Amino acid sequence: MRPNLPFTLNKESLHYGQQRSAIRELFDYGQIKAKEIGAENIFDFSIGNPSIPPPAEVQAAFLELLQERDPQALHSYTSSAGDMTVRQSIADSLNRRYKTNYAGSNIFMTCGAAAALSSSFRALVEEGETNEFIVLAPYFPEYKPFIEGQNGTMRVIPACPPSFGIDLDAIEQNINPATRAIIINSPNNPSGKLYSEQELEELASLLRKKSREYKRPIFIVSDEPYRELVYDGKVAPHIPAIYEYTVMTYSYSKSLSIPGDRIGYALVPPTFEGHELLFAAIGGAARGMGYVCAPSLLQHMIGLTVDVKTDTDTYDSNRKLLYNGLREIGYEVLLPEGAFYLFMKVPGGDAPAFSEFLRDEYNVLAVPSDSFGCEGYMRVSYCVAKKTIENGLSRFKDAYEKYR
Repeated sequence: MRPNLPFTLNKESLHYGQQRSAIRELFDYGQIKAKEIGAENIFDFSIGNPSIPPPAEVQAAFLELLQERDPQALHSYTSSAGDMTVRQSIADSLNRRYKTNYAGSNIFMTCGAAAALSSSFRALVEEGETNEFIVLAPYFPEYKPFIEGQNGTMRVIPACPPSFGIDLDAIEQNINPATRAIIINSPNNPSGKLYSEQELEELASLLRKKSREYKRPIFIVSDEPYRELVYDGKVAPHIPAIYEYTVMTYSYSKSLSIPGDRIGYALVPPTFEGHELLFAAIGGAARGMGYVCAPSLLQHMIGLTVDVKTDTDTYDSNRKLLYNGLREIGYEVLLPEGAFYLFMKVPGGDAPAFSEFLRDEYNVLAVPSDSFGCEGYMRVSYCVAKKTIENGLSRFKDAYEKYR
């Protein structure tokens, strides 16, 4: 029951402030429980917090900046879009990698991918219109507040197991005159699915057809925080090279193991007429949300480490250990192609119930897939210590046998 207050609050903001994500709830539960029974007795597979420290080059870059740069200049404001030297270094890195022709003026520095996504959604929303953003289940739960916080509406395409690929027929049935963009998250959180170049080309063809039909472009907003975390020799396709109406958002949280430092960018490629205006609208959206500029120290660090990537060998080893171990027990599991999450089908199909059973009986924390827009699965994060997986597998085995 709400108290009788002499003021009113924004209902949507209050809703999201009071209703925390299932991921954070499990993570916080684990932190509290660890103090009671010891961290070694908690098997926390709930959150995507990189277990690998930042590359040595990151520490060296910070030390160089703090010891050798002029402190006043180092900690001063940058342009709202970011320091141009840093932005150009990012553009040059992308050009070397993808044979593109980007300039620093196509890069808008942000406080992580969350700010890049929210600013992009707000820039694409038309005032006085219904604005729908299509997401593919399973999806990152924060897309919903990011979209609804910018006066958009999220339209969900149901998941298509067991491959969890792109369901073109379902997308075509859901595109309508209110569709502003489709969000592509590849490699995917939570499934670890990496969409193939063929899938993306077929999606691009569909979007071009529907854009002609509605006489305005339907955008792709490509959310790529896990772009560097791919396995088995695979490479994440560069979506702006496949579909011209793409806004690419990126975070260094995973590629440099710095999730708490909040640094990323939005790329608005020069592949369509009016790209300069969309770039300006993203800047205006960021301004309207109170973002003055991305942290200057972090920007300058990125300028010195733009081509540095984390070592994925440990994640790959954990991926194989967890995947093979769960399959040997009897679980149905999707082999992750990227990111550091594994999608596991739960016995009986009730993911929240099985998650509670694991938590209460075995102190194993894993997130039910209902939080990601589909039922019957769990996200098990393998960016954890190897020992956590080794000891946790015996508990997954006992739970599997007892629950069934």
